[in-house]
Amino acid sequence: MSWRYDRWSVEHALPVGAASRAEEGASVRAGDVVATGSLVTAVHVADGARRVGVAARDLDRVLRVRPVVDVRKGAILARTGRRFARAATSPIDGRLVHITSDGDMYVSPVVDEWTVRSTIDGTVVRSDAAAVAVEGECWALAGLAGYGPDAIGELALGVDAPDEPLAPGRIDVRLRGRILVGGARMAAEAITRAHACGVSGLVAGAAPAGGLRTVFGDDVDARGRASFDDRPTVLCLVGFGSSPLPAAVWEPLVAFAGARASIHASSARLFVLAPRDDADVSAAAPLLALADDHGSVRPVSPDEDPLPANVLPFDAER
Repeated sequence: MSWRYDRWSVEHALPVGAASRAEEGASVRAGDVVATGSLVTAVHVADGARRVGVAARDLDRVLRVRPVVDVRKGAILARTGRRFARAATSPIDGRLVHITSDGDMYVSPVVDEWTVRSTIDGTVVRSDAAAVAVEGECWALAGLAGYGPDAIGELALGVDAPDEPLAPGRIDVRLRGRILVGGARMAAEAITRAHACGVSGLVAGAAPAGGLRTVFGDDVDARGRASFDDRPTVLCLVGFGSSPLPAAVWEPLVAFAGARASIHASSARLFVLAPRDDADVSAAAPLLALADDHGSVRPVSPDEDPLPANVLPFDAER
């Protein structure tokens, strides 16, 4: 884990049911919508090709409604003939979400809408039903684990030193829409208060595993979510428990305060959308060692003797 300015390609996975996507080659900025869609529930099947008397391969030419369009109960989905017409109709109010290779038509009630936004400035290099990928140049800091939906906002400091915990009392509505940087630890109280105050996301050295379960539930995972999920966004940079931030990580965070930034939860990266020369990150990436209680991590010098057996480079694959 270390700071790096590079050209990044960031994939934004899409839930099922995309209604619109950014086109390949389009230029986007962080926060721009690159895909929208809906959450659907139980699917109702309407006979399509068989109902109107055409082969499944010919259904497309007699469709009256295309997939991902909202329909009312009884609306004509496909029709053939004039005087003696044959029509396939919607069985419910909902959305036509899919047409099978056999010519059947799936209609489902819509329970919610979702939106996926780009986390970097750049160009769309991939756009399909599975993901929208954006490629662009920016600073990035790889962390250990990200939780919740992706987040975009202005970077702000929530502590005065890298070994301080993020105190709930320092969080209020004036930080709405910002990505708040903590120090060594962010407890469950700080996470829930920040979410209630509209903070876009939280970044810190660590969070207690028990606190993460309290906030995200017992099935907590670090896969990230599309933005329909009303949960906090949390990025643990170093580990779990309490982990003071080394100078090589903390000092650029201080320099970047006020810059546009984003958290890409599924890859556990913090992106800072600032010019290459906006921060001094020339310091070598530090080493890490587990503390004696094995509940936190601390930076160490390569000259320490003896070094613990569990020392890893700070930017090692984890």
